[in-house]
Parts: sequence; C-alpha cells; structure tokens
Amino acid sequence: MLAYQLTEILLLMQQMCVYLVIAYLLSKTPLFVPLAAGSFRPPHKVMCYLVFSAFCIMGTYFGFHINDSIANTRATGAVLGGILGGPLVGFAVGLTGGVHRYTLGGFSAFACMVSTVAEGLLGGLVHSFLIRSGQRERLFNPWVVAATAFCAEIMQMAIILLLAHPFSAALDLVKHIALPMITANSVGAGMFMRILLDRRVLIDKYSSSFSSKALKIAARCEGVLRQGFNQENSTRVARIIYEELGVGAVAITDRDKLLAFIGIGDDHHLPGQPITSPHTHRAIAENRVVFADGDEVPYQCSISAQCRLGSTLVIPLRGESERVIGTIKLYEPRNKLISRINLTLGEGIARLLSTQILTGRFDAQHQLLAQTELKLLHAQVNPHFLFNALNTLSAVIRRDPERARELVQHLSTFFRKNLKRQTEEVTLADEIEHVNAYLQIQQARFGDQLQVDFAFDDATLDTCLPAFSLQPIVENAVKHGTSQLLGPGRLTIGSAIEDGELTIWVEDNAGLYQPRAASHDGLGMNLVDRRIKARFGERYGLAVACESGVRTRVALRLPLQTESVT
Repeated sequence: MLAYQLTEILLLMQQMCVYLVIAYLLSKTPLFVPLAAGSFRPPHKVMCYLVFSAFCIMGTYFGFHINDSIANTRATGAVLGGILGGPLVGFAVGLTGGVHRYTLGGFSAFACMVSTVAEGLLGGLVHSFLIRSGQRERLFNPWVVAATAFCAEIMQMAIILLLAHPFSAALDLVKHIALPMITANSVGAGMFMRILLDRRVLIDKYSSSFSSKALKIAARCEGVLRQGFNQENSTRVARIIYEELGVGAVAITDRDKLLAFIGIGDDHHLPGQPITSPHTHRAIAENRVVFADGDEVPYQCSISAQCRLGSTLVIPLRGESERVIGTIKLYEPRNKLISRINLTLGEGIARLLSTQILTGRFDAQHQLLAQTELKLLHAQVNPHFLFNALNTLSAVIRRDPERARELVQHLSTFFRKNLKRQTEEVTLADEIEHVNAYLQIQQARFGDQLQVDFAFDDATLDTCLPAFSLQPIVENAVKHGTSQLLGPGRLTIGSAIEDGELTIWVEDNAGLYQPRAASHDGLGMNLVDRRIKARFGERYGLAVACESGVRTRVALRLPLQTESVT
C-alpha cells in the first residue's frame, strides 16, 4: 500500500509540475499583476475567479482515475481563489470546479463537488480573517497557503466519507488518495504562492527602480528647460538623462534641428544639424512614440553608416494643445536592447520636460505681458506728467529761474529712472531718488497744498527691489488722494525691516481709496502688486488700509535682499 501511495504521490507531483509551469508562464503576463498586487477591486476579483477556475478545471483534467474516481490537484485552484479573492470568489471558484467535476461522473462526484465548494470557502474564510486582523501580507505567505490547502484536503476526505456511497468504496478510495492529494495540493498551493510572491517582489523592484531613477532625473532637471528650450539647456538635460539611465546616447531636438546629443556617436551627431532621421520625422508628424529596435523595425543611422547605434526610441515633446514642439531620443548600441524600464521612463521624462518647456514659455509670455503693460503705463503717465511739468516750469521760470533749473534737473532724473528695464533691480536709495524727483515737480505744481515727509530706516537703503515699484504708489496717492482735497495734502513715505522682511509704506491724509475702482484708477499699483507676487510669491506684494476721509496707507512687502537678482 505504501509503495502504491508513493507512486501516486509522484504521479500527482509530476502533474503538479506541469500545473506550476503553466502558472509560471502566466505569471509573466499582465493577468497576474492584479493577483500579485492583492487588489480587491471588482474587475480584479473577476480576473481572480477566471484564473483560478481555469486552474481548478485543469487540476481535474491532470488527475488520474482510481476506483471510479479521480485523484487530482483541483483543491489548489479553489483554495488560492478563496485566499486571494475572498469568500465570494472562493465560493464561485469552488462551485465552478465542483460542477465541472460533477459532470465527469463517478460514485464520489457529488461529494467531490461539495468538497471543492467547501475548499474555496475555507480559503475565503482565511482571507477574511487575515484582512480583519490586519495581517494582509500573510495572504502571500506560502506556508499559510500550504497549511490552508492541507486542512482543505483533510476536509475533502471527511466529506467523501460522509457523502460518497457505498461507504466501503469511499473508505477504500480515501485510503488510496488521501496521502497523495494532501501532499500534492499542499506543496502545489505553497509553490504556486511562491511564484506569485516572486512576481510581486519583481514588480516592487521594478517600481522602486523606476521611481528612483524618475525622482533623480526630475530633481536634477528641475527648472532647466523653464529657462528656455535652447541648445545650452537641452545639452544640460540630455547629459543628466544619459548619466542616470546609462543608455548608449541621448538626443533632444526641436521640430527642425538637433539641439543636444550626448553619448555614442557624438562625433557625427552635432547640435545645430537639421533632423535627418526618418523615425524622428515620423514621431513629429504623427505625434506618437516611434521605437526602432533594429530587428522588427529596421534602424540605421541617417548620418554615418559606421555609427555603432543599433536602436532608438523617439518620444515627442508636446506643447500647447498637445502640438509637438520637439523630441527626446534614447539610443542603444547594436549589442544592447532598449529595456522596458527605459521605454517607460522615456515617456515619463518626455512628459516632465514638456511641462517644463510649457511652464517656461508661459513665464516668458507672462513677463512679456508685464513688460508690455509697464510700457503702456509709461506711455500713459509720461505724456500727461510731462505736460503738467512743462506748464509748471513755464510758470516758475518767470519768477524763479534758479528754481526752474532745479526742476529741469529733477525732470531729467525722473525720465532717466523711467528708462530702466522692468526686470532690473535697484536699491531702495535709487527708488527714493526717483520718487523725490517726481515729488519735487509735484510740489512745485501744488505749492503748499502738498507736504511730504520721509521716514526711511537707514538700514533699508541698500536693500534691493524691482525698479519702478515705489513711484506708481506715490503717484497714485497724489493723483487720487491729496490732489482731490480742498485743504493741504500730506504724504508720509517710509521703510522698515519687520520680521526679517522689507516693508515700504506710502500714507496720505485723503482716505479716498475705493477698492472697486482700483482696477482702473490704480493700474500702476496693480502692476506693482502683480510683478512682486510673480517674482517673489503670493505672500509678498501690496496691502491697502483705508480710513475713509482720514487716511490711506499702502504697504509694500518684499523679501529682504541686499544683492541684485536680475
């Protein structure tokens, strides 16, 4: 009897090996990804049901007949379906495998059907227990799975003894198949889970490697192409990608020419050359990834027949409205293939670089718009101011020529300061000189009706701020504040260092500020606020406090910096 059982064990283990080979091959397909991840989503539960129902049925077909019954490895599929999918999936897998077994007939057919359902449910109960007790990872423990299959097979033997008739035949069957089936299914279920576990470890390693490389590249490339999609910046990015991925070569192009090339073949792939590669032209024209592996899709360098590069991956860089603005190209020499991780990473890098280029172009357009608005403001302010200044000079020159000469100097200073670029940074002392020139002319115009007090902290005079930041605020206070008063108008302009930041304020005694009109009458103030926020962040900019009819105070908050940043 023992020799006979050992023979049956070997036969079942031999069949289990075929079963495991199929499982191993399937583990290399996308079918096993949700199983290895332990996903509980409905579509993945359906996948779990289909996969393990198929293994249940295969386990029956791979079995061999003994006394009008079948010694098999069906329990492996039922138990694994329950452990990985839960009670409902375990029940469904067990029912499918059990009904299939029932259709094959035999005196133990009904008992085997019931036992298969019970095995699936047992696996599902183990699943529920481990999930509820916070031991999800133990679902993938081969020893837990093997122990569950061991118990399931003992339960199957008991069900056969209870339900199969005649009892003597059932007892004789159990004597023959108990040891082989318990051994084969326990070992098989544990080994099956080992395959799944190995697949899971491989996915984790792959993801870890992908994430690590992606993060390094993202960190090193941060902001480079925001400074401009040109040859210099593209070369910096290409070198970073080349160093991190370890591919044969990396190239970056725009729609017409090669911007950068690093790696094998850099002696003849020269930046500035027009694009000659048909693969690159196709990627740009069709807005899709083009992969030429040199095997299924032929690859030959379009510049030199002696080039050692044997395959290429061309990925479009996309701009506004998904329009192709260039490409990034990964190459490998003839003795290497482009790996899947490099293919996937390449697509991710292309999205990263596309975003950087788009952001850089947006920033450039934003700055251009700000410069245009500032020029428009100058065009509106200067003629009006010049007209008033000339009228004032005309009146002063007759009664006080010396004062008129001083005003001409102030007018010259004012317009010279206005010629500064919008992006230039100056010291606060320089801005004060600009404002003082403006106020000297306004005081000559308004006389005693305009009084100005300065309260600048000497420690702030060397700090830096964008040019033309203070004058529009002062002008707004005169134009829409003190000039509207019947009595004397007073301006107080000062600065201080507060909480490690620079604060400049302009206060008038009119208290006429109207927030609803700020977008029209306060065009200069709005531009200053937007420029400061765009340059330094939302925490900086203008804050206006108004006591109606009493005073208006405009405070400009800036980071404290003593070196010009252009």
